[in-house]
Amino acid sequence: MDYKDYYKILGVDKKASQADIKKAYRTLAKKYHPDKNKGDKTAEDKFKDISEAYEVIGDEEKRKQYDQLGSNWRQYQNAGGGFGGQQGQYYGGQPGGGFRGFEGDADMFGGGFSEFFQQFFGGGGGGFGQQGRGGRGQAPKGQDLEAEMEITLQEAYHGASRLLSLHNQQLRITTKPGVADGQVLRIKGKGGQMGGSGTPGDLYIKVFVKPDPTFERKGNDLYTTASIDLYTAILGGDAHVRTLTGELKLKIPAGTQNDKTLRLRGKGMPVYGKPDQYGDLYVKITIALPTHLNTEERDLFQKLRDLQQEKATAR
Repeated sequence: MDYKDYYKILGVDKKASQADIKKAYRTLAKKYHPDKNKGDKTAEDKFKDISEAYEVIGDEEKRKQYDQLGSNWRQYQNAGGGFGGQQGQYYGGQPGGGFRGFEGDADMFGGGFSEFFQQFFGGGGGGFGQQGRGGRGQAPKGQDLEAEMEITLQEAYHGASRLLSLHNQQLRITTKPGVADGQVLRIKGKGGQMGGSGTPGDLYIKVFVKPDPTFERKGNDLYTTASIDLYTAILGGDAHVRTLTGELKLKIPAGTQNDKTLRLRGKGMPVYGKPDQYGDLYVKITIALPTHLNTEERDLFQKLRDLQQEKATAR
């Protein structure tokens, strides 16, 4: 059994910070990820080595134990020693479907860690395999996985669906109407396995809602603008307003001022988990002044101004 130089595998100095180790790991994991190197056995082995290295020196406690182990690893082996710990993480960029990546255990892509790792950080001689995270005598729980899902505001309104490639399977992720930006969804039991035994971890999906050019969202309420002409503002009438379910007519009261905000009840976002409840839509009115007036139109506006001045003087 050969000694594994985890620092060399990740290409970092032994005095590297945890942040530098994580950065190096993520860069290499993306490069050698099985999804990007399908059928490449060399890349697959490299990915396993990278994941194993990060499993140890990416964890401060295991890193201390590993550094202490050093060149004396054979004495520990002969004494039947081992170090406990938790399952590690990897970062992989998942292509397509809006997923940017997830973290989880490296055994997902087949094959365990090396004999060296198993001897000192796996299950041999008092390692993690004997005790585990759940307490002495309990089966270990797999690593929780994390992914990101990007959707549009329209999809947030109606609910969205994405496919995620996980454990060599296609997992469909769906959101309920009204999901919020930054909301985290938990899918129980869809996380990593602990070498095929124990309880699977969970999958956590963080939802990102892309900014919308028409609507601004505040909680369950939506905000937008509508432009009306001067005559509608003065005399009243109807304006066409976009909503996330289509266009509708908005009644404009006579004498509506510029920047006045009108509310449409129940035309905002669905309340998450409450399909019969909705926020409101607030419409800010902007008044478009007429341009390119002809002589007759200018004369009429002049008369109107004169009448307004006479009225003000009479008061």
